[in-house]
Amino acid sequence: MIRLEGITKSFGSLQVLRGIDLEIKKGEVVSIVGPSGAGKTTLLQIMGTLDMPDSGSVTIDGTLVNCLKEKELSAFRNKHIGFVFQFHQLLPEFTALENVMIPAFIAGMGQQEARAAAAEILDFMGLAERASHKPNELSGGEKQRVAVARALINHPAVVLADEPSGSLDTHNKEELHQLFFDLRNRLGQTFVIVTHDEGLAQITDRTIHLKDGEVCKE
Repeated sequence: MIRLEGITKSFGSLQVLRGIDLEIKKGEVVSIVGPSGAGKTTLLQIMGTLDMPDSGSVTIDGTLVNCLKEKELSAFRNKHIGFVFQFHQLLPEFTALENVMIPAFIAGMGQQEARAAAAEILDFMGLAERASHKPNELSGGEKQRVAVARALINHPAVVLADEPSGSLDTHNKEELHQLFFDLRNRLGQTFVIVTHDEGLAQITDRTIHLKDGEVCKE
């Protein structure tokens, strides 16, 4: 599903990633852990095609993404990859339903189809009654579940999450973690999650430890 080979990345004189080789299989829920500055977020951004490595190759769902031109890469990202961040990044002027619909519009889906798809996902998330509410009317846990729904609207093969539960209380954190596994079991998506949460890392299928820009153990 995801194959990284020889990934390096530097910012000026600071080398953040030092030859990362990594393979993640379809349907895995994988956590990436390590101290601050280990390169976790940079690796996730490269995996999600938000940034390009200085050297090495990234293959996702059989496509060598390094070779794609900018427009092709943007279209590939929209269709194949979903993103969940620590802070939900919902647009405050839109309802939960409208926020979820946005990636579908970008992919060229019609309004009626996008609305139906967004409503179905929100219902699965237990948020059907909150669909017409704007972000400031939702709890922290609800906002993050809406963000997950938005990441899933185009049925991506891969969902990448960067500290997705970092801003949540214990109850909402546990619910969100369980949601990832429920989604994997129902929809077969691959999840790669950067986290400092030891509880989440312990229940994922595999934990990848980064230190000083290298994989030190799994």
